[in-house]
Amino acid sequence: MAYVVTQKCCNDASCVSECPVDCIRPRPEDPEFTTAEMLYIDPNTCIDCQACADACPVGAIYADSELPSELARFQEVNASYFERRPLEIADNDGAAAAPARIGKDHSKLRVAIVGAGPSAAYAAGELMRRADVDIDMFDRLPTPHGLIRAGVAPDHAATKTIAATFDAFARRKNFRYLLNVEVGKHITHDELTKHYHAVVYAVGASADRRLDIPGEDVPGSHSATEFVAWYNGHPEYADRRFDLTGETAVIVGNGNVALDVARILTTDPEILAKTDIADHALEALRHSTIREVVLLGRRGPLQAAYTSPEFMALGHLPGVDVVIDPDELTLTDAGEAAVGDSSSHPSLALKYELAREYAAQAPDPSNKRIVFRYLVSPTAVLGSDRAEAVVVEHNELDEADGVAVARATGRTETIPATLVLRSVGYQGRPVADLPFDDQRCVVPNLAGRVITTDDTPLPGTYVTGWIKRGPRGVIGTNRLCAEETVNSLLDDFVAGRLSAPAEDAGAVPELLSERRPEMIERAGWQAIDTAERTSGKAQRRPRVKFVSVEEMIATARAATTP
Repeated sequence: MAYVVTQKCCNDASCVSECPVDCIRPRPEDPEFTTAEMLYIDPNTCIDCQACADACPVGAIYADSELPSELARFQEVNASYFERRPLEIADNDGAAAAPARIGKDHSKLRVAIVGAGPSAAYAAGELMRRADVDIDMFDRLPTPHGLIRAGVAPDHAATKTIAATFDAFARRKNFRYLLNVEVGKHITHDELTKHYHAVVYAVGASADRRLDIPGEDVPGSHSATEFVAWYNGHPEYADRRFDLTGETAVIVGNGNVALDVARILTTDPEILAKTDIADHALEALRHSTIREVVLLGRRGPLQAAYTSPEFMALGHLPGVDVVIDPDELTLTDAGEAAVGDSSSHPSLALKYELAREYAAQAPDPSNKRIVFRYLVSPTAVLGSDRAEAVVVEHNELDEADGVAVARATGRTETIPATLVLRSVGYQGRPVADLPFDDQRCVVPNLAGRVITTDDTPLPGTYVTGWIKRGPRGVIGTNRLCAEETVNSLLDDFVAGRLSAPAEDAGAVPELLSERRPEMIERAGWQAIDTAERTSGKAQRRPRVKFVSVEEMIATARAATTP
């Protein structure tokens, strides 16, 4: 028996260091790690010890004999990876030494972390593992966990379980939540630097990219960011309205977020009723008449932004067909070579194999449909009072310096749709009092150290996550990103480059209680969490989310006011 990594892999590599026979690839030090869709276990080397499964924070690893039917193919996926790339185990003597822990001979470190999502949590965990540190974590929302709570699709419950790992260290005495507090509004960056040795910004990339086409803002045309936040119960989006009365929705983009949205629109609401989807979204979806979701990709199937595991999972949606036109699967010469060289491009080979399988299947007219259209770009959204259709232009692929480039052909097509959602990526917003790169939409930095226009580090100021590197990677990608930033921070601390705080960090809650009486600390968040889980238990759901800030504040106060 061997263990198998499946679709839910978060790529944070917690399992790699636990494997006693070093049979999980790619490792963080491997060049392909940063672009890998998932990790894989070599079945011929695995010794069935279960260490990797115990370490996995999202429950993505199964014994091959216990694989659910919808995940059975991952046994083949794991094995084929090593058929293409036979396992080579390096001499342990050449392994890099683990980063040293900062000893007690140094004074206690005080760090403020702005943001409470995965990148912030990984940074906090790494700091606690390696230093004697007090951490205050700020977030403008009354709840932590960022995109785990407001971005991960409700039907991906296993992915959300990584929050339990983050909650474990958040219960320590040297950690405080200061939630419902906006840095830059209720407390400034300069004030933070007076109370802490260092400030780490982990604020993500909350803006969405635009299409810049006519009709983009007509009623019925929205960003997928809004739609995802709406169905996940983000309090700033709970009052949004989406027209679900038509038959067809068009999603511009074909990344994993686009696939999430397509699943939510086509999944039986009674299945979603067992998740933590927001009640208002569930009610709206119960009355939805949408039966077809069309996803638009400007390039071909090999360049699609979705990952193979998420693409494969669509084939197991009950009552939903995945529809692909075989004529849109034609490859360029370079594409043929990439698929043929499966040892160098294993994920591309699988992605193309799955697309061909879907294209060969005959749709059931009684089913809903998720339709993938390749080599098309939207040029306009039609409609005045509401969206009525999307005009697309057909593309063809050219090769330029080894990269597949979409070239417009001038041939157009109109796709009727009453709901249009753009899912073409996120971008960072400027952060108060920090420099900002307007081209890349990130805070400029070197290994996490914030730098000014002349590359001079801004003392005691760091970034991690999407605001540091751009909106790339999955939840687990933030782990290595945070480790790099923490390495820089601790190097600066040991070298004496961080000024000792002029003010007591213990004074920050008192200061904020005057400026922001609605601030929520750990006990308040625990009260909100407990109330949501209790409501969920009564309905056999993971939780029923509060979607009103006022309700959250009232719940927190009721539990913390003597």
